[in-house]
Amino acid sequence: MKNNKIMMGILGVALSMTACKKDLDISNTNLPTPQSAQNETGVLSLAQGAIYRNGFFDLKYSDGVYGRFWAGATGFHEMIGDIIGVEAANAYINQLGCPNKVTLDNGTVVLNPGTPSTQYALLRSINKNSQQGGNPTYYEWAYMYNMITASNAILDLASKTTFTGTGAATKKATVQAWAYFWKGYAYGRIGSIYYAGLIQNATTTEASTNGNYVTKEAIITESNVNYDKAIAALGAATSTTDYSAALGSLLPSFVQKGKGGILTTAMWIRNINTLKARNILVNTTKAAMTATQWQSILTLVNNGITATDLIFTGRTDANGDFLGTTIADKVQSTGSATGTYKLSERWVQEFRAGDKRKDNNVRTLPNVGVFNTDRGNAFNTRYSLTNGGSGLAGVVTYANTAAGANEITLCGTYEENELMKAEALIQTGQIDLGVQSIDRVRTYQGAGLAAIGAGLTQAAAYEELRRERRIALAFKGLSFYDARRWEIIAPDKSRTGCNHISAAGTLSTNATIVYGFLDYWDVPDNELAYNPPAAGSAAVVNPKQ
Repeated sequence: MKNNKIMMGILGVALSMTACKKDLDISNTNLPTPQSAQNETGVLSLAQGAIYRNGFFDLKYSDGVYGRFWAGATGFHEMIGDIIGVEAANAYINQLGCPNKVTLDNGTVVLNPGTPSTQYALLRSINKNSQQGGNPTYYEWAYMYNMITASNAILDLASKTTFTGTGAATKKATVQAWAYFWKGYAYGRIGSIYYAGLIQNATTTEASTNGNYVTKEAIITESNVNYDKAIAALGAATSTTDYSAALGSLLPSFVQKGKGGILTTAMWIRNINTLKARNILVNTTKAAMTATQWQSILTLVNNGITATDLIFTGRTDANGDFLGTTIADKVQSTGSATGTYKLSERWVQEFRAGDKRKDNNVRTLPNVGVFNTDRGNAFNTRYSLTNGGSGLAGVVTYANTAAGANEITLCGTYEENELMKAEALIQTGQIDLGVQSIDRVRTYQGAGLAAIGAGLTQAAAYEELRRERRIALAFKGLSFYDARRWEIIAPDKSRTGCNHISAAGTLSTNATIVYGFLDYWDVPDNELAYNPPAAGSAAVVNPKQ
């Protein structure tokens, strides 16, 4: 067994930090450690802080404002999914999201100005342990394996702890469901972005891992295994009162508002079903999806998140406990065009005329944002988000930097579930039913658009679905998955009909973009340097060149 540098970097510290009743208290060094949390109160307290601090807050290494989970790992997804753009060079992020080539309306070809000049070459040249936080492939791997190992520690402690009262079995089952759920979530993210991964069952007290790398498909299977274990544990939580009290202790109080809160066991299971459907959808190209897979998705989403269900959310708070109000904690582009992230012209062009979501959220800048040409070829923009929205009642607001106002959906949502349902229906010939699901999402978000209506061709219905996924699910870390499965990111593919602002500030409305982005990332060298593959391991490098 070899020590895992990524896990060791934070677990020795963060698991000694936990949550007080009102928020995540990160200053009290006398709070429970895995060694001291041997009673019910200690386990519940540590189980909260271990997940939020290890999985979402901080790492041993970072590179400027992109170090946090939401702005970093999630922001990378939204950038290479062409929802946002960036000029800053921290962790090579501007090059990470820079297309290989843009052809303007006048025929001018603008190549990637970076060195190396393709994302494939960039990722291979900077995926080095010596880069530390300058390696963009490091972040998601580190966060998610920290979360997995924290979950293992929680399960270990729960098995050794005596819970009190007549609802002791329910309390224990709730803690176990919590740990298995987050393990399933973490494996789902690992298997959806990396070419291979590790099945890790070590606890923090062992702080070790193994060199038995397995395929991304095996990692997704492990995600579903843990989701099923969570469902089984929820089935053992038979005391509603004790279950609610235990989950209320696991969820920070400041996220128990809005769409967040104490989920019933039925709601939690529906949340899991949505994430299991995601595991299928985002890891198979649209062209390769089978009738069996579409039916599996339909079965799951028909029992997935409903419009009235509570979900797992994050929320900014004044303490910055795990999501603050600074640029380190947001993906959305607010303020001036020179803010950290910029709105992609390709995202804004997805809105249908009259969509109130655009009216409430997107503002046209007084001056076109034109940025350093040596840092990118597609991030210039005319737009930014309106901070806090424009005040249209009943319309979704994409960004709000006020403390406590920005609610972030950490896992699945009703919109995602309903749009997976729409896509499965459209792809299995039930087009009118699928279109109705798209309309339901638009109504839910207050788009104010007329119903699409019946009688669309499959191609026309799917185009509505494509646009709606990009609009309704923006800033949730799903956009790159879609670009990948729609097969527009490979070097031999392109997207046409694009809006694009040139270095001279000129608008093209029919530009062609060749992204040339790697579909699944290699295992980070930050891991491999200390934990090389054992004999018989799966390949840790994507063979695509």
